[in-house]
Amino acid sequence: MSLPVFLAPVTDVGVGGSVVLEGDEARHAVVVRRTVVGERVVLADGSGTAATCVVTATTKSTLTATVEELRHDPRPVPHVTVVQAIPKGERAELAVEVLTEVGVDRVVPWAAARCVGVWRGERATKALAKWRAAAREAGKQSRRSWLPEVTPMASTADVADLLGGADLGVVLHEEATTPVAGLPVAAASSIVVVVGPEGGITPEELATFAAAGDRVHLVRTGTSVLRTSTAGVAAVAALLSRTPRWD
Repeated sequence: MSLPVFLAPVTDVGVGGSVVLEGDEARHAVVVRRTVVGERVVLADGSGTAATCVVTATTKSTLTATVEELRHDPRPVPHVTVVQAIPKGERAELAVEVLTEVGVDRVVPWAAARCVGVWRGERATKALAKWRAAAREAGKQSRRSWLPEVTPMASTADVADLLGGADLGVVLHEEATTPVAGLPVAAASSIVVVVGPEGGITPEELATFAAAGDRVHLVRTGTSVLRTSTAGVAAVAALLSRTPRWD
């Protein structure tokens, strides 16, 4: 069984050094997970550095550990961004969780025209915080050394810019004729996948994305119509299975 992962500032700590975990993360480790002295854990900074440590002391709000082994993982290639049209309710956090677990590097909330969920004002701030918390917790659960970035909400023009700057742009659409398996994945170092809302991507949005360049492809994931909260993870899994990241 793999060791539990907690987030801590381990970037500048060497083997034999001591790390003190504080705040909510420490309370989760000690009170919720019941981590005890002598137990081994992984402390990661979320930016590629992970330390295997042995716990030497605990209180209700702190955990102290000594570094036994230090690992620096390079950023995975290809870099995968998923533009996720904002789903309604709890499906939003579900989408972020499964995208994080499958290995997505960046999640971009998209205010699509037909989105049921709407972010405005204070609601937008709270919703973004929930997405980031979901990514953080799913990243720890899936033992990731690099946590995904969750950006502020994007407009359709912003999404078009992301597609235009990628080696491979993928727009999921149920009426597309090109399957995911037919895409030129091997040479791509950056991939952007766009997932539409419950009501579908409008013709105007599709036209904007198509104009972003000839590396943008309208594709389908199969004969079934997937929910917006699960379509992204299905497409990313199909793409990553054909890259060195899943060798």
